[in-house]
Formats: sequence, structure tokens, C-alpha cells
Amino acid sequence: MRHGKKVNHLGRTDSHRKAMLANMATSLIKAKRIVTTLAKAKALRSYVEPIITKSKSDTTHSRRIVFSYLQDKEVVTILFREIAEKVANRPGGYTRIIKLNNRLGDNAEMALIELVDYNEVYGKESEAKEEKKTTRRGRSKTAAPKAEATEEAATEAPATEEAKGE
Repeated sequence: MRHGKKVNHLGRTDSHRKAMLANMATSLIKAKRIVTTLAKAKALRSYVEPIITKSKSDTTHSRRIVFSYLQDKEVVTILFREIAEKVANRPGGYTRIIKLNNRLGDNAEMALIELVDYNEVYGKESEAKEEKKTTRRGRSKTAAPKAEATEEAATEAPATEEAKGE
């Protein structure tokens, strides 16, 4: 029975699993997205998110801890310079897992795991939606001249009525 055992061993020994997750985390940080099996993507998410959280504080201690997980100086530099700046105000949830079609060879469930702040597709949609909201709330460009014309007509109308009354 597997009561209370939360680690997915992925059919590997402990050292093999740690090395594989470190390599996958390195690839994810370099390429910003990777395609892998769904089980590996879920295991990678729980491995890499605490590392990204640790990179928010740029101290020697946190750099050494992250390096002990990743074992790659270039990736640690990328993580602390680029990625930490983008996720500075995000309270968690740095990765997104998108399910793909099953693999042809063995019908394994495949998934795309990516860093949320580096996806251009979702970022553009949110920016476009924000622009649309601001234009709908304000006066449109065509409505502004009409409103000015009606204000001018309203100010001229009482003047003509006063002239008729005298």
C-alpha cells in the first residue's frame, strides 16, 4: 500500500530521479517551455517552483542552495537575473501544464510545461482585453464630436428663443 507516499518515483532510483529532474529544470529555465510526459511534468512542477521562489531573494545563500539543485552556473545566472525579475510580484504558480495528444509510440500522456510569464500568446490576449475595456468605458472618438455639436446647439437654442420672445 502507498498510504502517505506523495513522491512519484517515475520508475527510477532516487539518484536517477534527482538527476533527471535537475536536467529537466535546467532545460525548462533555458528554453522557457519543454514537452514531456504528464507524470514527469507534474513532478517537475513540484521540483522547480520552490527553486524559482528561492531565486526571488538574490543572496549568496539562496544562490548556493539553487546551485545545489541545478548544478549549472549559466542556468543559475539566468534564473536570478531574468526569471526572478519577471516573477517578482507573482505569489506562486510560475509554471503552466498544458495536456497534449498521446505519444504515438507507447500512447503515453504528453504535456507541455512552460513558465507562465514567458508565454506570448496569453500575454497578448490579456493586453488586448485591457485596451478594449478602457476604450469601452470612455467616450468613443465618434461620440465626442456629436456631443460637442449637441452642446453648441443647446447653447444657441435659448438665445434664439429669447430673441423671439423680445
